[in-house]
Amino acid sequence: MAIIETDAVLHEAHRDNHTHRDVNGGWLRPAVFGAMDGLVSNLALMTGVAGGAVSQQTIVITGLAGLAAGAFSMAAGEYTSVASQRELVEAELAVERRELRKHPQDEMTELAALYESRGVDPALAVEVARQLSRDPEQALEIHAREELGIDPGDLPSPLVAAGSSFGAFALGALLPVLPYLLGASALWPAVLLALAGLFACGAVVARVTARSWWFSGLRQLVLGGTAAAMTYGLGTLFGVAVG
Repeated sequence: MAIIETDAVLHEAHRDNHTHRDVNGGWLRPAVFGAMDGLVSNLALMTGVAGGAVSQQTIVITGLAGLAAGAFSMAAGEYTSVASQRELVEAELAVERRELRKHPQDEMTELAALYESRGVDPALAVEVARQLSRDPEQALEIHAREELGIDPGDLPSPLVAAGSSFGAFALGALLPVLPYLLGASALWPAVLLALAGLFACGAVVARVTARSWWFSGLRQLVLGGTAAAMTYGLGTLFGVAVG
């Protein structure tokens, strides 16, 4: 009895702990990319303009324009990209669905050969393929996963990707502008807030990756800080040349 109880406890613990995060969703990648891109690009844009010794009003207008232009551009790009990817997948699914309808025996043989190549006994592979092929929609789903590496029921949404990208970019791009909107008259508060935001975003990203929070945060801080420093230097050079 003790062994049975122990096995039951271990089984329950395994079931509770052996879970995975959604790695195929359509929102995470554009949201993360959008926030990082908004922070880095708008910080670099504003520091580049500030390096040219322009007025505070010009820097604020530049930051707001960069926020709006970048957010709409990111949303449009993500929508087009994900929609095109989804249309390609749907076209391939239509091909597979047609083949299953016209040549069901060949498709079943193909599935059996696939299982056999993975170590299943030939007779068992044929039986498994036969049973799985009885339902056309289930057969389509299995062939799509095995041959295309996709789940027909879990395709990313273009609208979700575009919306998350727009919101994340706008939020990230707002950070460098925020100190000016709150009354700051120098560049350094915007730089400090943006760098802190970069570190925080990197640390948050680490929650869904295998990296430590400090490594991910420092990596984003260094990359964003380098981009801002380089554009500030270029802005200074261009300002001197134009002046």
